[in-house]
Amino acid sequence: MPRWGMLIDLDKCTGCQACVVACKQENNIPFSTPEEAEYGREISWMRVMTIIEGQYPDTKMRFMPMLCQHCDHPPSTKVCPTGATYKDPEGLVAQIYARCIGCRYCANACPYQVKYFNWFEPKWPEEMKASLNPDVSIRPQGVVEKCTFCHHRLQKVRDQAAADGRELRGEGDYIPACVQSCPTQAMIFGDLDDPSTRVSKVSKSPRAYRMQEDLGTEPKIYYLKEGE
Repeated sequence: MPRWGMLIDLDKCTGCQACVVACKQENNIPFSTPEEAEYGREISWMRVMTIIEGQYPDTKMRFMPMLCQHCDHPPSTKVCPTGATYKDPEGLVAQIYARCIGCRYCANACPYQVKYFNWFEPKWPEEMKASLNPDVSIRPQGVVEKCTFCHHRLQKVRDQAAADGRELRGEGDYIPACVQSCPTQAMIFGDLDDPSTRVSKVSKSPRAYRMQEDLGTEPKIYYLKEGE
């Protein structure tokens, strides 16, 4: 059974936000109006954090993509009263929108702040409706949503592998939209438990670390710190 994970090389990330745009387009993430955004009611399954180090004029800007960490021990799954969020056998932290009652316990329990509440019924400009992805549901008002590693893509490649009479490959078959869109190839995705995959090999680099490892959540997103 694969254990899907990602590695992000911060030396290569330019902060272009192509991953953010690809994620929004692929997963039918609704737009927030400027008025809603002023109240913090924006929805973006992925964001690029800007970190400024040093004192002016000797400052340095770094970029860090932040998405659901798909933890092996996710605190959000332990507090949901309806079981709407859970960890599947392949390590993905998933959401069952039909079960979600919008209590937001999961969002409060997540230390990475990567879950978003649908404050309003999603709407798109008429000219953009044709670009909606038919493989992804439109989430209703009142539910919590988050990154799924583009799980619908996994379903497709799993069916294709079965039709071809072969096992699903731990690298190359299944690629989320953010990884596919990155112009600098700063993101690597694959099976962390398969020692032949790049993500498994590079995650053991001395430069590799995970966000807030001391919390014991065991994230499956690794970052490569910038080279000295």
